[in-house]
Amino acid sequence: MLQTDRPDVGQTLRESGLPAELTAFIAGEFTSRGDGTMFDVEDPATGAVIARFEETSTPGVAAAVESAHEAFRLWAGLAPAERGRRLHVVAEALRAHAGLLARLESIDSGKPLAQATADISVSVRYFEYYAGLADKIQGQTIPQPPGTFAYTVREPFGVVAHITPWNAPLSQLTRGVAPCLAAGNAVVVKPSELTPLTSLYTARLLTEAGLPPGLCNVVLGQGGSTGAALTAHEQVRHITFTGSVAAGRAVGAVAAQRIVGVNLELGGKSPTIVCADADLDKAARAGALAVVRNSGQSCFATTRLLVDRVVAAPFVEKLAERMAGLSLGHGLDDPDVGPLISAPQLDRVRAYLGAAHDDGAEVVIGGEVLDGAGHFVSPTLLRGVTNQMRVAREEIFGPVQSVLEFDDLDEAVQIANDTEYGLSAGVFTGNVTTAHRVAARLQAGQIQVNRYTGAGVEVPFGGYKSSGLGREKGTEVMVHYTQVKSIIVDVA
Repeated sequence: MLQTDRPDVGQTLRESGLPAELTAFIAGEFTSRGDGTMFDVEDPATGAVIARFEETSTPGVAAAVESAHEAFRLWAGLAPAERGRRLHVVAEALRAHAGLLARLESIDSGKPLAQATADISVSVRYFEYYAGLADKIQGQTIPQPPGTFAYTVREPFGVVAHITPWNAPLSQLTRGVAPCLAAGNAVVVKPSELTPLTSLYTARLLTEAGLPPGLCNVVLGQGGSTGAALTAHEQVRHITFTGSVAAGRAVGAVAAQRIVGVNLELGGKSPTIVCADADLDKAARAGALAVVRNSGQSCFATTRLLVDRVVAAPFVEKLAERMAGLSLGHGLDDPDVGPLISAPQLDRVRAYLGAAHDDGAEVVIGGEVLDGAGHFVSPTLLRGVTNQMRVAREEIFGPVQSVLEFDDLDEAVQIANDTEYGLSAGVFTGNVTTAHRVAARLQAGQIQVNRYTGAGVEVPFGGYKSSGLGREKGTEVMVHYTQVKSIIVDVA
């Protein structure tokens, strides 16, 4: 199953009990449902192949959906409070296996162990939160003329497809799966072909925790094959996708053709405005965190720092100091920054650094691609960036931070909004009036004030413009994972 010189990697994989060759997880068991096409899974910190999986064929995907549909009939028939109790058991099972899950996530995605551990804690919290919400999904009574009574109920769709990304495999899975199950749906998950380990382990764990076999199935493969078969299946009644804008458009086109619901969380090029009266230390910490978290491989990351020209020089100095001392290494060694996910992603970041140089941006620190088997690039700080440069307009997905300068707030807001994206944005200022005024003008689904880090599971998340459709998290997500039925009664 593995080719690694690291005993801790081998021990973690053996402890997981996952098969030597990974297959789809359907109806509570691993099952070969492919045509024999195999893919390698590598440790991005070393390049070693740590697992192989069989791509799930179109008939295999159909079997997964049909299995989920059968489980849905049982699950939707349970009292909501009972669904909640069972999801609480799942939360406790995830908590009990948190250490192993964090190590698997770190090995698979490359992220430092502390970050992986935090992701697992968030995953537990998703199931806790939506377990408590399962019996609180309510309709409305609607005023009508005398003799007529009208009310609404929210009902599940049936089978919901979840196509999840490689940068946060388990927290992205649980973010969508937990509310889906709380609402009475069943799910079929297709994780990224780069990071299937924790998705498979968790699907098995859900069954062992007492959920009906088939309620959470996992199919494996690429988006153009396995993903396409999943989204095209007639029994899939809602699609949730996290990934690139280009792939999101393709998924959205399928949803439109099939007339099914869709949630899309796509790219981001999130700006943060640093005013002259801002706490520059706090703002610098936020700017450094953007390249630390997932090695900058996060659509949420704030990678355009718009700084008042008056304080630009001291701010860049503070940010450079924070970024210069960051350690790089294998995720299990818990460095500050881990590797990029793959060799193609490393090449992509290298190309953007070359474009920044050609466009005239100044490299303050970093920019080196490290020699060796892993996919490492040193955290990079660019200044002298303008909003017309590729590094300012396109999502790099790497540890690259850009500083742009402005002269007044109107200019800052114009630059911030001059993008196809609108996932998140931030503002640092010592003036509460300025904070509210700027937040009102920024075109993004989430605005951070004097902070820039992830919000709790209770806070809705999603984008404006090309950053997506729909919302995840909080109670808002139930609008998307249920459908409304109106009932009108003649009581005269």
